[in-house]
Order: sequence, then structure tokens, then C-alpha cells
Amino acid sequence: MREPEHGGPSPASAFAGDVAAVVLDDEGVVVACSAAASALLACAPGRPCPPLLALLPLDGPPAPHAGDPGAGPGAGPRGETDGLAFEVVRLGAHTRRASASEARWLVLVTPSGTAAEAAARDAARRRTALSHEAAASIGASLDVTETAEAIVGLLVPDFADVATVDLAEPVLAGDEPQRLDLSGEVRLRRTASARSPEIAAEGLLAVGAELPPVSDSAVMRSLMEGRAVLASDVGALRETLGVDPRILRLLVPSGAHSSVAVPLYARGLVLGCVTVWRGRTSAAFGEEDADLLQDVVSRAALGVDNARRYTREHRSVVALQRSLLPRSAWDFAAAETAGAYQPAGGGLGVGGDWFDVIPLPSLRVAFVVGDVVGHGLDATAAMARLRTAVQTLADLDLDPGELLTHLDDLVLGLSSERTTGESPSELAVLGATCLYAVYDPASRECTAATAGHPPPAVLAPGEEPVFVAMTPGPPLGVGGMPFEVTEFAVRPGSMLAFFTNGLVESRGGDIDQGMEKLRSSLAGADRDLPLAEICRATFDGVLPREPVDDVALLLARTHALSGDHIAEWELEADLSLVAHARELVTGRLSEWELDDLAFVTELVASELVTNAIRYAGGPVGLRLIRDRKLICEVTDPSSTQPRLRRARETDEGGRGLFLVAQLTDRWGCRFTRTGKTIWTEQAIGEVKRPW
Repeated sequence: MREPEHGGPSPASAFAGDVAAVVLDDEGVVVACSAAASALLACAPGRPCPPLLALLPLDGPPAPHAGDPGAGPGAGPRGETDGLAFEVVRLGAHTRRASASEARWLVLVTPSGTAAEAAARDAARRRTALSHEAAASIGASLDVTETAEAIVGLLVPDFADVATVDLAEPVLAGDEPQRLDLSGEVRLRRTASARSPEIAAEGLLAVGAELPPVSDSAVMRSLMEGRAVLASDVGALRETLGVDPRILRLLVPSGAHSSVAVPLYARGLVLGCVTVWRGRTSAAFGEEDADLLQDVVSRAALGVDNARRYTREHRSVVALQRSLLPRSAWDFAAAETAGAYQPAGGGLGVGGDWFDVIPLPSLRVAFVVGDVVGHGLDATAAMARLRTAVQTLADLDLDPGELLTHLDDLVLGLSSERTTGESPSELAVLGATCLYAVYDPASRECTAATAGHPPPAVLAPGEEPVFVAMTPGPPLGVGGMPFEVTEFAVRPGSMLAFFTNGLVESRGGDIDQGMEKLRSSLAGADRDLPLAEICRATFDGVLPREPVDDVALLLARTHALSGDHIAEWELEADLSLVAHARELVTGRLSEWELDDLAFVTELVASELVTNAIRYAGGPVGLRLIRDRKLICEVTDPSSTQPRLRRARETDEGGRGLFLVAQLTDRWGCRFTRTGKTIWTEQAIGEVKRPW
């Protein structure tokens, strides 16, 4: 603050330099003043300033008035005299000579025209700031509801006292809204709302509620054509809408005096509407406000449309992936299974994790779990290719290590297809991981191989969970590396847990800690609960609220065939023993009360044993398995694939395998480490299981 100078500037030029400000004591005596104030008011330090005495609250600090632009702690009244505007502010500091009880008052003086210009500049600044903030904040989210909430949060309380966003129902689901006829009714749902406490709006429609239908009117026609509607008088708006008063209370805040409604208009479609209201404590909306809101809403419409399209794509990808996953619950003779899948959080969405349960001949079952790099539709498409390949290879009944070798070759082949242009789905399979395991309820053994995938956990009855010690092979697509097969015994009633690395890996975390967390969660699970509930409890106990990667979990509760459901014999390579084989088969079927299947099974066993002895040598294994179907297996040491052919009339042989195929429901051949096994299946009645 400058002291006044003699011969100061004239009143006309006073505001060109110094600030026009005066400091007064309680009696109105000038303590200090600026040069501009000295010229305008002819005041000097040490003497009273008569033009300002009426402004001082000599009885104490004034009470702020609602709506006063200068109201607030320590603020005094505003006044206007002879083209000058005054604002009085109580000062918290005192001079050294002043006592603690003395007050000091700062009076700011401006010409009235300057105050109006300042208010106009301030309003323009606010509008510019709002436009910039809208460009920075709206559209940051790919969620329709979050985008709507960002809109109302931007508008209240700086621009409006109440703001609402109403969207068409299809938009919330990710679909395009219907192209409505202008004469039709518009159906919207309130998606977001915000209001300041200065306006009465208690009866306004709640978020989530459907807006009541509004019939055709000039207001609705303007909105449907993409134009803003400015209502400086809410009373006139109520009459224009022509809506029942009970419905009107849901749409119009009781304390509002003006409103602006702007449609969310993008690509020729009306996605919804943004409506703002002002109450008694704010100035009415004008044309500049309507233009500003239309600019903000045009940006918001693009954000809402992008979020809508993302919602549709995300929903399609989720539906595609879930349709590609197998049924989550199965109950086979070998095991009861349940699976669960959780997409990644943080906007990453679905990825390429999958699991599969594949029934194999001889009541065996294959468990598959895999992980494709990346997220989105490309990862899902790559997952679908790998899953189809695994199912095809599993139908060949290959050894787990051999199956992964063929799958690895397939991935290498996909990578070589990029000579005509890169495909993201082809790139996604590179580096994918997979675990393939086969469980046999007759031998109670499981064989497994892994291509860069975490090992399964085994929960034997009455024991703590343990992870199977496996030698991991490289991820798919490396090539030239073997996949070692691990065999381990599985006690009846054990539970196997297959999972992807998203369940045990976290950003910045140690995978060993994640494995231990999973082991503890499985150990604390109630094993008598249904597997689906154990799956959900495991997810809740291990996963964060928003996992950084998608997760697949497959649980299997294993069964074992009892000894009285299995009959097996070993025969020497002697054709005279074929008759003995027929006797063994008919005798066991008689014990099982399956005499109606004796003729066919005797013929099938005779043909298969004869071929094995004649072309493969011994020893020859013969096994019968009784469950919901009757299975006949013949094992020999040869690795030659049998071929089905139609014998000619002049041929003396070649009809045995053809007869087997015609008399049984299914037949096939699988290779083992010591040779091959030919199997057949025949349907029987319902058989009660021992578990």
C-alpha cells in the first residue's frame, strides 16, 4: 500500500496505475490509502473520509447476506455512489500501535462500469475453464455410467445447481438407440444426477428410474432434432410440456427458475439428454450459457457413444469367450468338475485364459488349462484356435507330451502364416502356455505335461494341498524342445486344482507368494461343499478386487472304479487261447448280469484277440470295464495302426474289424509306451456306482 502523494493523478486517470484502496479504523479515520483512492475520494491519512463513513459497520462485523457476492468471513457490504462501487473487508491484522480490540477496514473502490466489465470477464473466464475441463475429463472412462457421472460432476455447482443425464435404454446395454419418429414418445432412464444444497429438488426422479413418457411438443421436437432448449422461465416451460402435475414434479426441481436441456447427439442418433437447472441464488441461464452447454454436451456425446460401443464390444467378447468355454460343471465316471473364469479388471477385460474337460475312451478324462498372451477379441480368437486344436488332438488319444508337441508345431505354423500380413490373433498364440492331464479311474493314475504352465494342486483326503512336481516345458511356439510327462497316483476322493497364472501372479508380487496364498486358500476350503462354491471361495480368497490378468480355475473331484467293475487278463501269443478268452468274457458278463451283451462282446473279444496274436505277438491284454457302458479293451505290443476296410467277396479275411465297428457303438485305438490298445464301447442300462 502506497502513501498518498501531493499533486496525484486526476480522477479520470486514477485507475490507470495504483489500486484504489483505503484502510480505515473504527471511527472512519484513514489509516492509509492508495494514490488512486486519494484522487477519487479526496482523502488523506489521519483524517476521516466522509464518502466511506456510511459503509462502515461501526457496531461490529456485518452478517453476510445469502447471495451477496462478497459474503463470507470478514466480508462487509458492497455499495455504489456517484459511479463508484465499494467493497468493505475486515482485516485480521493490526498495526503495532493498535490494540487488540481495534478493527481495521479495507475499502476497495472501483468505477461501476469497471465492476460490470470485471463480472463479464469473470463469467467468460468461468465458461472457458468449464470448456477446457470438459475436454480434459469427459471421455476418460469407457463406462457409460461413469461418463454420465463425470458430466454432472463437471456442471454442478460451478455452472448449474442441478444437472441430470438421462440415457436411452439401449445405450446402457451398448446398443444403438432406436431412430424414433419425432411424433413418438421418448423413453429414457436417469443415469446420473447431481445438485447443490442451495436448490430444492427433493422430489426429483432418482437415479436408475425410468423417465415417464413425455408426449410430442415443441420442446421434444427440438431435442429430437439435436437442438438445445433454453427455458429462462420455468413456469412457461411447465405449461409448454403439458404434463400431468404429478409427473412434472419428477422432472422439474421445485426451486428452479431457469433451465437448459441439450440432447446427447452423435452420428445422427439421440443417445439421451443433459438437463441443467438454476435456483434463486443464481442468475438465470442465457444464450451464452446454452451455447457453452451445447459445446460441452457435444464433447460428452462422443464420450458416451465411445463408451457405448466399447460396452457392446466388451459384451460381445465376453459372450464369445464364455460360449467357447466348456460347461462349467460335469459329472463323469472319472471325476466331477466345476470351472470358473474371471476377466481382468482395470479396463483390460477378457483375455485368452481357458479350461476344458474332455471325456476320453475307457472312462478316462482329460483336463486342459491354458493361457494366451494379451486381452480382447484377438486373444479370445487365438484361444479358440488353440482350444479347437487341443480337442482335435485329444480325440486322437495322444500321450500328453506328444499332444503338446503337436500343439507346439501348430503354433509355429500359425506364426509362419504371417507372410501375407500380420494377424493379431496369430501373434497372440506365440508364448501361450498350456497344461494337459489325463486321469484314469481304473488305474487311479494321472499323467500330465506342461508347456510353461503352473502345475496343478492335489488335495488328497485328510492331507494338505501339494503342487505336483513337474518338469515344465517351454511355452508354445518355441519349438525343438521336448515336453516331459509326469505320472502321479491319485487317491479316490482327491481334488485336483488346475489354474492359470493370473490366479497366483500379481503386479510387483512374487509368484511363490501367490502359490502359497492359493495353497492356503485350498487348505482352508470346506471340501464337502459343491465344487462351484469352492471355486468362488478360492477366487474371493486369492484374487484382488480388480485382478490385473484374467483368471481360469478348474476343480475336479476324482472317482475311482471299484475292483468288481473291472476284469482283466493277460494271454500268451497262442491262437488256441482265443477260445479261452471267449469263455472268460462270457463268464464275467454272466456274473455282472449282462448276458444280453454276451454274444456281441464274445465276438468282439475273439476278433480283437485273434488279430493281436496273429499280427502283434504277445503278451496280449484283455480288459472289461463295466459302468454306464461296457468297455472291452485288447492291448498288444505293436505300434501299428489298425485300419478299417471293406473286404471283397473273394477275400478270405479282413472282415473282423469291420464286424467290430458294426456291432459296437464306438471303437478306437490309442498308443501306449509299450504298444497300443484297441477299445470298444456298448451301451448298457443304468449302473449304480460305488461312490
